[in-house]
Formats: sequence, C-alpha cells, structure tokens
Amino acid sequence: MLDVRRLRLLRELAHRHTIAAVAAALSYTPSAVSQQLSSLEREAGVRLLERSGRRVVLTPAALALVEHTEVVLERLEQASAALASMRDGLSGPLRIGVFPSAARTVIPPAIAALADRHPRLEPSVREIDPAAVAGALRSGELDVALVHSYDFVADPPEPGLDTTHLFDERMFVAAPRDLVPLPGEDDPLGQWRDAPWIVAPTATRCGTMTLRACEGAGFRPHVRHVVDDFSTVLALVGVGCGVALVPQLAAAEPAPGVVLTPVPIKRSTLGACRRGSGTHPAIAAFLQIVTRRRSSEP
Repeated sequence: MLDVRRLRLLRELAHRHTIAAVAAALSYTPSAVSQQLSSLEREAGVRLLERSGRRVVLTPAALALVEHTEVVLERLEQASAALASMRDGLSGPLRIGVFPSAARTVIPPAIAALADRHPRLEPSVREIDPAAVAGALRSGELDVALVHSYDFVADPPEPGLDTTHLFDERMFVAAPRDLVPLPGEDDPLGQWRDAPWIVAPTATRCGTMTLRACEGAGFRPHVRHVVDDFSTVLALVGVGCGVALVPQLAAAEPAPGVVLTPVPIKRSTLGACRRGSGTHPAIAAFLQIVTRRRSSEP
C-alpha cells in the first residue's frame, strides 16, 4: 500500500523541483524528505527519481504516480468536506490568504460578517503574494485564498487547485492633477505615452499587464519608478512623479492631487482552494460572503 504522506512529498517535488524546497515548504529536513521518497520508491517497486547534477528528476513512472496522487488527494479533500457538512455548525480554523489591496478593503468586512454568522469559526488571515498561493495551498498552510488576474496576462491552471470567479474591478489611469496629457490623443492610455510611468516589477502580474497594455496602445512606457505597493504608487502620482495603472480597490481613496480615468481593462479576483475542497462549508461560506458584499457595492 502506498503511503499518502509520501505521495504528497512526491507531488510537491514535481511542483517545487528540489528536495530542499519541498523540505522548507513542509517543515521537514532535506534528509527526512529523501528518506521518505526512498521508502516510497521501495513501496512502488520502480525507480522514481534520478540524479541530474545537484537536482533530482522524476522518472516517467514518478510522473504517472503524481497524476494518480492528484486524484487521490482530491478525493480526500472531498471526503473531508462531506464530513464537515455533517457537523452541527461551522467551527475550527480557516486559514485565508489574501493580496494586499483586498486585505485592506475586502477582508475586514468579510471577516466581520463571517464571525457574526459563524461565531465558532476561527478565521486567520495571511497577506501573501498571489504567486506564492499555489504552494501554500498545496502544502496545507492555507485553506483558501483570494488571488487576482489581469487582462493581458494569461494565468495557466495550477495543478491540484480549483478557482472560483468572485468579482471584477475596473482599472484606472492615475495621473497628477497638474500633468497635461498629450493633445489630440483620444486613447486613455495613449495620451500618456510621453509621461514618466510608475509600474510594478515585471515579475508581477500587474507589472506585466501595464507593459502589455501600453504596448497594445502603441507605445512602450518610459518607466521612472518601480513600485509594488499601490498606496505608494498613488502617493508618488500625487506629487507629480508619473502616471500608473491602478485597480478599483486600490483607487478607493486616491491621494490628493490624483486624477483617475477609467480604462477598458479589468482585474478579476478569484477564490482558490485545493481541488476537491471547494464544497467544504467553511470555505464556501467565506467565498459567498466575499461575493455578496462586493456585488452589493456600487
């Protein structure tokens, strides 16, 4: 019989690529991970790992086993959700991951509503970059998370995870009140082609979206500042340092001296959880509250 805990380690190795990364994510030592994978190899009766320099590579047999592991873990999540739905009321911990602009605006009223409806539930919030959410969900550090996606940036599906669309936001060009746009240009992005820009790092979805949106408008932005916090971005815009693209949640309270112009670009917020766990009543209750509160706002 194959050990589920060892199968989970193999699955994480397929996603994280190094034993050290698996150990750090799951609070093991690298030697313990290696020992558990060796035991799994003996249980399977076939070679699962091959050395390639300092890295290990999964064999075809291991990759096939990972595919079956995803199905097994999904069924276990479904079983856990089914048992939870049979209990009297929601209780226990609910670990929630959230990106910064949602942490300031969406989460406080959602947590308050959750506490009011389910007082025995114990939600805890962790601010986390959306790029790190998949690993945190798969490793069990989080139960559910809010993530976002932008127009112009395709998000490939994450193995082992399910996502649910929750709501969309408009995007805005934030510009200094005293900065004059390019005359004779009707495009809300194109009219700032000669202005200095404030963008997020290109490794982020927001940074990639800004560059692609500007290129779609026929220019490459002159990047003056690289900032990954929308509050800081708006403060810089307010003192005349440049223009930027910001989502509606971040633009709810613009800094003085900032003019916001809507553009035909959107950011979508999704709820992410481990595949099979979406019917867990605590996760479903949290996502329903987030969706209902956002849909009731102007």
